[in-house]
Amino acid sequence: MEQIGYINNPPNQANLDAIFSALADPTRRAILSRLTEGEASVQELAQPFEMSQPAVSKHLKVLERAGLVERDIDQQRRPARLKAENMAIAADWLETYKKFWAKSFDQLDGILEEMKHNND
Repeated sequence: MEQIGYINNPPNQANLDAIFSALADPTRRAILSRLTEGEASVQELAQPFEMSQPAVSKHLKVLERAGLVERDIDQQRRPARLKAENMAIAADWLETYKKFWAKSFDQLDGILEEMKHNND
Protein backbone atom coordinates (compact mmCIF):
# COMPACT_ATOMS: atom_id res chain seq x y z
CA MET A 1 0.00 0.00 0.00
CA GLU A 2 1.42 3.37 -1.04
CA GLN A 3 1.56 6.07 1.60
CA ILE A 4 0.11 9.34 0.37
CA GLY A 5 2.35 12.34 0.92
CA TYR A 6 5.56 10.34 0.95
CA ILE A 7 8.13 9.89 -1.75
CA ASN A 8 8.17 6.54 -3.47
CA ASN A 9 9.11 7.94 -6.87
CA PRO A 10 12.37 9.13 -8.39
CA PRO A 11 13.55 12.52 -7.08
CA ASN A 12 12.34 14.37 -10.19
CA GLN A 13 8.74 13.52 -9.16
CA ALA A 14 9.24 14.40 -5.52
CA ASN A 15 6.30 15.20 -3.29
CA LEU A 16 7.00 18.67 -1.96
CA ASP A 17 4.45 18.22 0.81
CA ALA A 18 6.50 15.40 2.34
CA ILE A 19 9.74 17.37 2.01
CA PHE A 20 8.39 20.55 3.57
CA SER A 21 6.55 18.61 6.26
CA ALA A 22 9.81 16.91 7.22
CA LEU A 23 11.64 20.26 7.21
CA ALA A 24 8.97 21.89 9.39
CA ASP A 25 10.33 20.32 12.57
CA PRO A 26 13.39 21.98 14.18
CA THR A 27 14.76 18.65 15.46
CA ARG A 28 14.69 17.19 11.95
CA ARG A 29 16.41 20.30 10.58
CA ALA A 30 19.08 19.93 13.27
CA ILE A 31 19.55 16.28 12.32
CA LEU A 32 19.99 17.28 8.67
CA SER A 33 22.51 19.93 9.71
CA ARG A 34 24.48 17.33 11.66
CA LEU A 35 24.43 14.97 8.67
CA THR A 36 26.12 17.60 6.50
CA GLU A 37 29.26 16.69 8.49
CA GLY A 38 28.97 13.03 7.48
CA GLU A 39 26.98 9.92 8.33
CA ALA A 40 26.00 9.22 11.92
CA SER A 41 24.31 6.55 13.99
CA VAL A 42 21.08 7.11 15.91
CA GLN A 43 23.12 7.21 19.13
CA GLU A 44 25.39 9.90 17.70
CA LEU A 45 22.43 11.91 16.45
CA ALA A 46 20.63 11.64 19.81
CA GLN A 47 23.55 13.04 21.86
CA PRO A 48 22.81 16.79 21.47
CA PHE A 49 19.09 16.35 22.16
CA GLU A 50 17.20 15.60 25.33
CA MET A 51 15.33 12.72 23.73
CA SER A 52 15.56 8.98 23.49
CA GLN A 53 17.11 7.07 20.63
CA PRO A 54 13.66 5.73 19.61
CA ALA A 55 12.43 9.34 19.32
CA VAL A 56 15.38 10.20 17.07
CA SER A 57 14.63 7.06 15.04
CA LYS A 58 11.09 8.33 14.46
CA HIS A 59 12.47 11.63 13.16
CA LEU A 60 14.83 9.72 10.88
CA LYS A 61 11.93 7.69 9.47
CA VAL A 62 10.11 10.90 8.54
CA LEU A 63 13.27 12.20 6.87
CA GLU A 64 13.73 8.88 5.06
CA ARG A 65 10.15 8.87 3.75
CA ALA A 66 10.67 12.41 2.47
CA GLY A 67 13.79 11.23 0.65
CA LEU A 68 16.11 13.52 2.62
CA VAL A 69 18.04 10.80 4.45
CA GLU A 70 19.08 7.25 3.64
CA ARG A 71 20.27 4.56 6.00
CA ASP A 72 22.47 1.51 5.55
CA ILE A 73 23.12 -1.51 7.69
CA ASP A 74 26.76 -1.53 8.76
CA GLN A 75 27.10 -4.54 11.06
CA GLN A 76 25.31 -3.46 14.27
CA ARG A 77 24.84 0.19 13.26
CA ARG A 78 22.41 1.73 10.82
CA PRO A 79 24.22 4.95 9.92
CA ALA A 80 22.15 7.74 8.38
CA ARG A 81 23.45 10.06 5.71
CA LEU A 82 22.11 13.11 3.97
CA LYS A 83 20.49 12.57 0.59
CA ALA A 84 20.61 15.98 -1.05
CA GLU A 85 18.64 15.40 -4.25
CA ASN A 86 15.22 16.08 -2.73
CA MET A 87 16.54 19.06 -0.78
CA ALA A 88 17.64 20.48 -4.14
CA ILE A 89 14.13 19.96 -5.51
CA ALA A 90 12.68 21.98 -2.62
CA ALA A 91 15.33 24.69 -3.11
CA ASP A 92 14.53 24.85 -6.84
CA TRP A 93 10.83 25.23 -6.06
CA LEU A 94 11.59 28.05 -3.62
CA GLU A 95 13.88 29.71 -6.17
CA THR A 96 10.88 30.48 -8.41
CA TYR A 97 9.38 32.46 -5.54
CA LYS A 98 12.66 34.19 -4.79
CA LYS A 99 12.39 35.92 -8.18
CA PHE A 100 8.87 37.07 -7.29
CA TRP A 101 10.01 38.35 -3.88
CA ALA A 102 12.97 40.18 -5.40
CA LYS A 103 10.71 41.87 -7.95
CA SER A 104 8.23 42.83 -5.21
CA PHE A 105 10.99 44.27 -3.02
CA ASP A 106 12.39 46.21 -5.97
CA GLN A 107 8.94 47.70 -6.59
CA LEU A 108 8.62 48.57 -2.90
CA ASP A 109 12.05 50.24 -2.97
CA GLY A 110 10.89 52.33 -5.93
CA ILE A 111 7.70 53.39 -4.14
CA LEU A 112 9.64 54.28 -0.98
CA GLU A 113 12.15 56.35 -2.96
CA GLU A 114 9.31 58.16 -4.72
CA MET A 115 7.60 58.86 -1.37
CA LYS A 116 10.88 60.14 0.06
CA HIS A 117 11.37 62.55 -2.85
CA ASN A 118 7.76 63.75 -2.59
CA ASN A 119 8.22 64.54 1.12
CA ASP A 120 11.44 66.53 0.57
